[in-house]
Amino acid sequence: MGIINCYCQLVDPEAVRAELRHLKSLNVDGVVVDCWWGIVEAWTPQKYEWSGYRDLFGIIKEFKLKVQVVLSFHGSGECGSGGVLIALPRWVIEIAQENQDIFFTDREGRRNTECLSWGIDKERVLRGRTGIEVYFDFMRSFHMEFRSLSEEGLISAIEVGLGASGELRYPSCPEKMGWRYPGIGEFQCYDRYMQKNLRQSALTRGHLFWARGPDNAGYYNSRSHETGFFCDGGDYDSYYGRFFLNWYSGILIDHVDQVLSLATLAFDGAAIVVKIPSIYWWYRTASHAAELTAGFYNPTNRDGYSPVFRMLKKHSIILKVVCYGPEFTVQENDEAFADPEGLTWQVMNAAWDHGLSVSVESALPCLDVDMYSRILDTAKPRNDPDRHHLSFFAYRQRTPFLLQRDVCFSELETFVKCMHGEATQNFVD
Repeated sequence: MGIINCYCQLVDPEAVRAELRHLKSLNVDGVVVDCWWGIVEAWTPQKYEWSGYRDLFGIIKEFKLKVQVVLSFHGSGECGSGGVLIALPRWVIEIAQENQDIFFTDREGRRNTECLSWGIDKERVLRGRTGIEVYFDFMRSFHMEFRSLSEEGLISAIEVGLGASGELRYPSCPEKMGWRYPGIGEFQCYDRYMQKNLRQSALTRGHLFWARGPDNAGYYNSRSHETGFFCDGGDYDSYYGRFFLNWYSGILIDHVDQVLSLATLAFDGAAIVVKIPSIYWWYRTASHAAELTAGFYNPTNRDGYSPVFRMLKKHSIILKVVCYGPEFTVQENDEAFADPEGLTWQVMNAAWDHGLSVSVESALPCLDVDMYSRILDTAKPRNDPDRHHLSFFAYRQRTPFLLQRDVCFSELETFVKCMHGEATQNFVD
């Protein structure tokens, strides 16, 4: 973040070289690079500026490192972005001045400008193009620009952003709307295009009065038990609740299918990655409220991840799972009925059961010996008769977080050796 400026120029090539030199000395395989829609197609529809990324990839090539590219179709503010503001393309913002329904919308009518609503996937509201066509044109432009680097093996995989923060989810927990952990979040289905789709689904079912979002689902910072919809025995498990949640999660799955169908066409056999979130708070309740508002219909009486993974398998996708470290204390977990390990176990095993390749991204900087051991246990589960293992492991944070103390060099170097199978997992005392 911050390596490429808003004019798609490489800001400090020598600083990039210094960071890559550090990483190369640790024997890492490569780096992850975000290619931002809001930078590349910033000013004019279908006018793509890749020059800064071309320069960056050239430097990475000097060090014989691989690149995993992330096509980021969302914006990024100060939260979680290193203080760098990256908005959606300016021409999209201009369209929104006349039609704010291109954005996800909550029950109060507040618009989330981080990414486009899935309701416009098939609506020609983006200067004559649908949302899906905009994503496809961007992906095709990337492939045409950097096809030779893919053929050379420099670009090893392409991650396609599918929602908020580049993850496959609704933007149900936006901090700019006041959400704070462990709030359950809110449903994001109140733009006119999503509402039109909901109305049609209700008509098809023969229950027009179901053409509405739940009116008792609380607010961003509500707890499950404080709402009539998510509490034990709540409306989430009523006939209407099941209809609504099936529809809401179905929109997510349909978005996945449409985008990935075109991604596989655009990238012609390249490895494609999709990232799903780790929404672990309220996991030890019956409704799993935070997962429901994010689009994963995963209460205790239903497997909400298998329908998604079946779609990913259809397109031969590599799944990337976001994992969190041991910084979450028992007290926090108890307050939120959270279970990060339980959720990770369900997600990874469901993915492996569907024949998906699985990878992990660490959401936090890892400088902790115990955390390295936990990652290794996840990467290569002990006593697993099926010999499951991760395809790769990546950090979300840039290298200054990894290299900020002297001892981290030796710990990280040994961790990399363990991931490569060049050392035993008992690498620290």
